[in-house]
Amino acid sequence: MAMSLPSARGKGRRAPMADINVTPLVDVMLVLLIIFMVTAPLMTAGVPVNLPDSRAKALEQDKKPTSISIERDGTIYLDEKQVSEAALPDALATIAAKRDADGKPPQVLLRADKGLDYGRVMAVMGDLNRAGLNRVSLVSNVKAER
Repeated sequence: MAMSLPSARGKGRRAPMADINVTPLVDVMLVLLIIFMVTAPLMTAGVPVNLPDSRAKALEQDKKPTSISIERDGTIYLDEKQVSEAALPDALATIAAKRDADGKPPQVLLRADKGLDYGRVMAVMGDLNRAGLNRVSLVSNVKAER
């Protein structure tokens, strides 16, 4: 004597599916990856400056450095905030007070327009030195080798 038990199929119900379709997840993740790859280089520099070309390699950095940009007209930006020439030494002293675990001053990236007077760049570098910020890197565009 065989006895049949009621099954989920007999009443029109479906058994739960144990498979997960990962194809839409992979598609969405690839689109997000492409978006981040395209937008990440655009977020590095906030102030557009016409940089000179150089054959130097890029520096390795542990944490985000402070950026100082000088436009062709002499306008100075500390990160993305405009700073007057008179207020620059005080702002640099505040940055110099932030030391890392080793006691070193923070890294500073100096970006200056290639058409700017050399004396103007040296004046800003003198303010950096006076504030105790000696880890200064001059930023340029990478020039393709011939």
